[in-house]
Amino acid sequence: MFVSENLTVNENNHLAIGGFDTVELAKEFGTPLYVLDEDLFRKNCRVYKNAIDQYYDGNGLVLYANKSLCTLHTFNIIKQEGLGADVVSGGELYTAIKTGFPMDKVYFHGNNKTDDELEMAVSNGVGHIIVDNMYELERLNEIAKKHGIIQNIMFRIKPGVDAHTHDFIQTGQIDSKFGVALENGEAFEIYEAAHKMSNVNPDGLHCHIGSQIFDVDPFCKAAEIMMDFAGELKNKLGLCIKNLNLGGGFGIRYVESDDPVPYDEYIKHVSQVVKASAQKHGLDVPFILMEPGRSISAPAGITLYTVGAVKDIKNVRKYVSIDGGISDNPRYIMYEAEYTAVIANKAGDAKTDVATIAGKCCESGDLIIENAPIQPAEPGDILAVLATGAYNYSMSSNYNRIPRPAMVAVSGCNAKVIVKRETYDDILKNDIL
Repeated sequence: MFVSENLTVNENNHLAIGGFDTVELAKEFGTPLYVLDEDLFRKNCRVYKNAIDQYYDGNGLVLYANKSLCTLHTFNIIKQEGLGADVVSGGELYTAIKTGFPMDKVYFHGNNKTDDELEMAVSNGVGHIIVDNMYELERLNEIAKKHGIIQNIMFRIKPGVDAHTHDFIQTGQIDSKFGVALENGEAFEIYEAAHKMSNVNPDGLHCHIGSQIFDVDPFCKAAEIMMDFAGELKNKLGLCIKNLNLGGGFGIRYVESDDPVPYDEYIKHVSQVVKASAQKHGLDVPFILMEPGRSISAPAGITLYTVGAVKDIKNVRKYVSIDGGISDNPRYIMYEAEYTAVIANKAGDAKTDVATIAGKCCESGDLIIENAPIQPAEPGDILAVLATGAYNYSMSSNYNRIPRPAMVAVSGCNAKVIVKRETYDDILKNDIL
């Protein structure tokens, strides 16, 4: 009935997440409201960690991709669960630093890191920096020299693999703003240049082919290509690649028709390719890294709204308006992301209506879902949008000067605020008259 395992209908006919009545959560904490099921978040972390232990004999590390959902609280969770961290900005890195996260388990990404960000990473002992281009490599070598260290690095490689997903979230093809390509020789050239530099140690390969992928084959193909390249680097440069980072992108269920592969199955199949390729090239099996984000956080989160106006345009469509919109979830307007909606206070009733869920922002495209099957909605109902734990809070904005929602984590018998609701004063705090 629901797209995530932690959602049920309780005795009041209300939607429950992790056993908590969502209608009561909305009443206590207000709407819009992000709700994170911490127990499911932790369970998803363990699925990946256990799979690494099983299929790579513990010779690897799961890096949680913080771009999907980054808070002090989630950083503490991944620290407790023994994961590493994928960060892509100074802000995400600063969050890691503030939680006392072990810096040797932080991997810093980004296609245009600033000098300030590189300084922050180097001076705080970040484990690896994933270098995107020659310009960044040269700057990083100078910064590392200034600090008197040799910085471990890997380069982001475009393996040329079609990820069968939306164009905006494909990243492994040659025409991408990320990384260096194999096809035109620039990947080999940048490793050759780094191998000659004094203050960087290129000991790894990184690739990421895209997001929300439901096929195993693209991941297997990318792994094979990366291992072939590792063999080339050894044969031509004598360069030993000790670390292989295969990125993330594992798909989740947003709607009933989505059919994701169990995450440990991805890892099982890719591990077979990595081991066979290592044997083929006479290489040791590298230390394996992967970067799941959405598949850990998205199923664990929902967003609660209060229904306002219901506008039924005869022979056109029905609009159900909510007290949020693109300011807390811009994914539909960006790339027509799909979601499932439930009237939380009528969760067990049949979805006999079809409506477009419209936000309150001053944009015609401010929609959350078009033509959504839902229970008949009335003003004052609580509407839940499911699987919003990734790329909702992290992409939120103050468009139309709307304060960002609060976020509540539920676990066991406790529900606590982990991100405060913004106020109008928060929005004005950096304005100067």
